[in-house]
Amino acid sequence: MPQDQEHYMHQCSLNEALLEAFTEGAGNPYSTAIYTCFAISCLVFVVSTITKNYSQVDKLWSITPAIYAWIAAIYNTDSEGSGLGSGSTRTTLMAILTTIWGVRLTANFSRRGGYSWPPWRGDEDYRWALLQEGHLLPILKREGPWMVFNLVFISFYQNFLLLLTAAPSFVAYTMAQAPGCKGLGGTSLRLWGLDGLATVIMLGSITIEALADNQQFSFQTEKYRQINAGVERKGDYANGFCQSGLYSIVRKPNYAAEQMTWVSFYIFSVAATGSGTGSGIVKGVWYGLNWSAVGSILLVMLFQGSGWLTEKLTLMKYPDKY
Repeated sequence: MPQDQEHYMHQCSLNEALLEAFTEGAGNPYSTAIYTCFAISCLVFVVSTITKNYSQVDKLWSITPAIYAWIAAIYNTDSEGSGLGSGSTRTTLMAILTTIWGVRLTANFSRRGGYSWPPWRGDEDYRWALLQEGHLLPILKREGPWMVFNLVFISFYQNFLLLLTAAPSFVAYTMAQAPGCKGLGGTSLRLWGLDGLATVIMLGSITIEALADNQQFSFQTEKYRQINAGVERKGDYANGFCQSGLYSIVRKPNYAAEQMTWVSFYIFSVAATGSGTGSGIVKGVWYGLNWSAVGSILLVMLFQGSGWLTEKLTLMKYPDKY
C-alpha cells in the first residue's frame, strides 16, 4: 500500500469524525441539524396534540430534508478553505437536488389540500384516523397509548428519519472538512462519474414520481367529478382506484420512485468517500457502505409498512373490486 494511503487510513474515519462533531457541541452542521430536528419534533407533537390533526409531519416531509442538506452545504467550505458558506461542489449539488425534489413534492401536497391557513390545519392522512380507531392495533383506541404513539413514532421517529435521509450530505461534508479526510484521493472534493450517476437516477426518480402523482391527481379529480355529477362510472372509475398508465406497471409508482430518490441520494456519500474505486482507505466504510445508508434503509422499511397498511385499507374499502 502506498505510504500516503496508509497515512490516511489511520486518520480518515467517518465514525470518529461523527463522534467528534457531537462532542464539539454547537458550531457544526451535525449539532445544528440535530437541534433543528429536535425542535421541529417537539413542535409537531404539541401542535398535533392540541389540534388533533396528526398530519403535521406530512406538511414538513418535503421541506425539512432540504433544510438539512443546505445546513451541510452552508457549513462546508471549498477546497481552498475560503470560509464559511462558500460550499463545496458536491454538498451544494446535493442541496440543489433535494430542493428540486422538495419544491415538486410540496406543490403536489398543496394542490391536494395539504396546506391551509392557519398552517396547522389542512387535510389529514386518512390512515391516522383509521389507526386511531384501532383498525391495526386495538390498543391505539385508548388515549394514553395513542399519545405515546404520536410522540414516539409520528412526531419524533418520522422527523429523525427525515434527518437521516439527508445524512449523505453530512458524509460529504465530513470528507471535505475532516483533517484526515480532506482531499483524500481527490474524490472527497471533486465530482466524478458516480456523482453523475446519482444525479441522473435522482432526477429520473423525481420525474417518474411527478408523472405518477399527476396521473393519480387527474384520476381522483375525475372520479369525484363523476361521483358529484351522479354519472355512471366505468372501468377504473367504477373500481375506485387507478390501475392504468404507470399504475398498470407498478402498484405504487410514486412510492417506488420516492424510495429510489433517496437510495440514489446515498450514492453521493459513496462518491465522496471514493469507495466506488475500491480504495478502501476510509475507516467506517465497508464495500461502499457507510453509516448514512441507515436513512435510505429505514425509509424503504417505512414505505414497505406504509404500503402494506394502505393495501390492507384499500382491500377493506373495495373488497369486491380489489
